[in-house]
Amino acid sequence: MRLSPVILTAVIAGLAYATPPDMAFSRLLPAAPALAAAMWPVLPTILLGTVCLLLMIGLSIVFPGLGTWWTAAGIIAVTVAAAYGSHVRLQRERTLFQVRLVADAAQQVVLSPMPRRFGSVEIESLYLAAAAEARIGGDFYEVVDTEHGVRLLIGDVRGKGLPAVGAAAAIVNAFREAAYGEADMVSVARRLDAGSTRYNAAFPPEGPMERFATALLVEIPHGGRRIEILNCGHPPPLLLNHGEIRGLEPTTPSPLLNLAELIGDHYTVDTFDFGPGDLLLLYTDGVTEARARDGEFFPLAAWMRRQPPMPPRELLTALHRDLLSYSRGRLDDDIAALAVRLCGPLEMSPAQIAAALGRVSKVDLDR
Repeated sequence: MRLSPVILTAVIAGLAYATPPDMAFSRLLPAAPALAAAMWPVLPTILLGTVCLLLMIGLSIVFPGLGTWWTAAGIIAVTVAAAYGSHVRLQRERTLFQVRLVADAAQQVVLSPMPRRFGSVEIESLYLAAAAEARIGGDFYEVVDTEHGVRLLIGDVRGKGLPAVGAAAAIVNAFREAAYGEADMVSVARRLDAGSTRYNAAFPPEGPMERFATALLVEIPHGGRRIEILNCGHPPPLLLNHGEIRGLEPTTPSPLLNLAELIGDHYTVDTFDFGPGDLLLLYTDGVTEARARDGEFFPLAAWMRRQPPMPPRELLTALHRDLLSYSRGRLDDDIAALAVRLCGPLEMSPAQIAAALGRVSKVDLDR
């Protein structure tokens, strides 16, 4: 692609030399610098225009009467315009690069990198923005390891753009503080609702619609074989247990974030079995609302049922691939997902084994 202006110049010059003068292929030479403006810097574009001008002069010597001056004037005019267009394009590319740097910094705040392992809990994450140019959106997730267990958050702010990103950041920051300080998940949910309410009061949404967020809180106790889930209007997670898929529906839905004052702050925590080898998939509604060309939604539960046993990382890689294939690469909403697996005692990582052996050796020395 980078060499296409040079190739075009060579093709036009070759045709001009090899064909009769009345076919006048030389009049196409201004197209070469015009093409170069779309992919080359200013100076190479000017140099190519100069080469085209010299080729035109050489053609006029071989074939007199080609209308050299009109074509030469066209080459000069197009080269000047192409050089200016190249300058403007480069300025916009620099601006876009700076904007993407800011977006990456914002993503580090909302979706910070997290370890893939918390003790016996293995976790992987997936995020896809609906717009190809976007890096972040209104979907969010976070995982922290506390004295109460590994706590997870996933959610989706209604709306898109920077206001949704700001609302998501407020909720995630509230979770990072509350997850360590609060002993129960109900208190964590109330802190999230308060953080969301404060943000929306400071930055009210445009229009009559309220800004709210769905959220799902999960707690995996250390060494436990159960999980606790608090669902604030979010799609229920899927539990894969020995090839069987189960949707972990709440017994009583809890209020969405920023709506507790309207419908009451009555939160319900449900407990489910979660043993070694079980795999839990948390996701936002962008996954189940991905559409095929015929309008059918992505069959997530059926897709999960077809997957062979695999680590969380491979599961999300397959989900990413199949979602893009199903929707033909056209996503209507942002997508976030967390895959969580409780590993057995024989599935410890080398670092964990080394740490365990170190602790045993220390005990032996103390004895």
